[in-house]
Amino acid sequence: MANADKTDEIVESTETSEGELAYNYCALPLAKYACRPDESKGRIVEEPESTSRTCFQRDRDRIIHASAFRRLKYKTQVFVYHEGDHYRTRLSHTLEVAQVARSIARALMVNEDLAEGVALAHDLGHTPFAHIGEDFLSECMKPYDGFEHNDQSLRVITKLERKYPGWLGLNLTWEMLEGVVKHNGPVKIKEGEKLPATLADIQTQTDLRLETYASIEAQVAAISDDIAYNNHDVEDGLRAGMFRMEELKELALMGPIITRVEKEWSEVEERYIIHETIREMIGAMVNDVLAETKKNLAEINPQNVEDVRNAGIQIVAFSPDMYSKVEELRAFLYKRMYRHYTVNRIWIKVEKIIPDLFNTFMKHYQLLPDHWQRRVEEAGGLIDNIAQARIVCDYIAGMTDRYAIREHEKLFDLYWDLR
Repeated sequence: MANADKTDEIVESTETSEGELAYNYCALPLAKYACRPDESKGRIVEEPESTSRTCFQRDRDRIIHASAFRRLKYKTQVFVYHEGDHYRTRLSHTLEVAQVARSIARALMVNEDLAEGVALAHDLGHTPFAHIGEDFLSECMKPYDGFEHNDQSLRVITKLERKYPGWLGLNLTWEMLEGVVKHNGPVKIKEGEKLPATLADIQTQTDLRLETYASIEAQVAAISDDIAYNNHDVEDGLRAGMFRMEELKELALMGPIITRVEKEWSEVEERYIIHETIREMIGAMVNDVLAETKKNLAEINPQNVEDVRNAGIQIVAFSPDMYSKVEELRAFLYKRMYRHYTVNRIWIKVEKIIPDLFNTFMKHYQLLPDHWQRRVEEAGGLIDNIAQARIVCDYIAGMTDRYAIREHEKLFDLYWDLR
């Protein structure tokens, strides 16, 4: 991969309050273990760098302008889009993750733009109907090299976005690709298994060093995802009436916070108590991550980003006590929210929508839109079922909830357009 052009960067060495060597970009210091734009490993397709933005800023901007990013607006987080305008969608979730990631990255003096970019890209491969849709699409793809939403996110940014005449995808930096692939840790493949399809292909173009951990910035994005969804799912679950504040008081993480907020704001409506509790809980999680991460950094004492990759642990983490409390909250949400009967009813519908679409397009690819038909033909799908299945999977995975519902109606409602 081509190295970024260093001539456009003005780099000053400075000394932090902790005595660490840092580098200034736009007047903000970077810790020595942060990813520096001028040291990027570059892009798969070499191109001139911007004279006004670092390579990571440019990556972030490309992600925001991607079609797949806009479609997150009508993709399910927990509630399907028609269930209410105030519930989180995959887009609002992504923006909340990015906000948390940027705050943590700044506090740790690492590259905010890279952390934000990984956060913005991490869910681009999600199917319609959230994890329910992923489950059924994965089942459909079992005979055809499988499906996994993290690998699909990589596929979106390296192959499916088509905006640039010189390459497929967004041609993001090596560090951004690494972050999307490894933000949850090294990629481990069990004996007898293969790498996910897109990752296997990208590995032939650039080595993402799958056995190592990702950058601090990517790790920040990963834990920001945990912080964001645990908190906003509590808020959305309360709004939907799936559980009550009194029940949340029984949880080790939330009980003391709710009690303290209720005591301080005893005269206000419950909705203010809920919002204040969520803010307090986000703050508690973020502060815990910062304390634990700084402790890990002090013990490991990384001198550069390579020391982070080779540390052998996920440096950005909850403390053991907080992790235990978060796991209790996750178990509560799984039982009371993710497996609530109203969500289970959506499961029954998606169980029909996704397989119906997949099987029909596999049998009759001519029912796909014209440009998707051409992709099947160009990929050799007429003689290679795996190639055709991957194109069909790309089409379905990219759908919003409402588009998938409409496509199903068009194909299987006998009186569609005939009334």
